[in-house]
Order: sequence, then C-alpha cells, then structure tokens
Amino acid sequence: MESRINLGKVAPELYQAVASLDRQANALATTAGIAEGFSHLLRLRASQINQCAFCIRLHTRDALENGESIGRISVLPAWRETQYFNEKERAALALCEAVTLISVGQVPDSVYAEAVAALSHEEIAAVEWLGIAINAWNRIAISSRYPVNP
Repeated sequence: MESRINLGKVAPELYQAVASLDRQANALATTAGIAEGFSHLLRLRASQINQCAFCIRLHTRDALENGESIGRISVLPAWRETQYFNEKERAALALCEAVTLISVGQVPDSVYAEAVAALSHEEIAAVEWLGIAINAWNRIAISSRYPVNP
C-alpha cells in the first residue's frame, strides 16, 4: 500500500478541531443518556459502512471495554435481523446509518420519524453529532491510510 501523508501531522490544528468536535459529541451523548458502550457501537457501525479498518478496530475495543457484549458487536452489520437491540437502539442505529449514507436518500423521513417516535430531541441530536464526528474520523483515517497491523 502506498504511503500517504498523515493529515493530523500536516495540519494539527484541524486534527485538534475534529478531536474537539468528537469530545463535544461524546459529552452530548452522555448528557442525553446514551450509554458509552452503545455510543461506540454507533461509531463502529458507521465505520463498518465506510470500511475504515482503523476505526473498526478502535471502536470494537472501546465497545468491549465499555460493557458491550461480543454478541452485539458480532451481529452489528445485520442488526435489523436480530433481537439484540431495543427500540431506542434500533432507531439510533438507523439514524446513524442514514447520516453515514447521506448521499443515498439524504436522511429519509421514515428513518427520522422512527427516531422521533423512539428518542428524545437530545438523543437525536447526540446520535447525529456522533455520526458526523465518526464520519469525519473515518475520512481522516482512510485518506491518511492509518496502519492497521495485527
């Protein structure tokens, strides 16, 4: 694989701005009552969609360290087909996926309506900001070709 410039090293002030955004999104999620482990599942799901190996590894580890089970992590790509997630979690996963896949149907009204029915306004905002932040990180890691070694 061809070596790439590390965006964080070339423009550390921009990297720190994304890090600040991430911290603020995480704080919003905490304030909204979203469990830390589940917030990593949201980030993990977006990273799976974006095929960001660096972030997939990172958020799998963080989800496990914050109490998520290997069962929930294992079925995450097929969460709709399982009973592992409750109504609120399912609405949050669908919304995070829609934010990640925004070029495909924007955030569909049906997804947003499900979110409104199951989540508070604070939870919706937190899920969307978590999605925005992890999508930024995915693009940084993928563009810079962050190494993912065993």
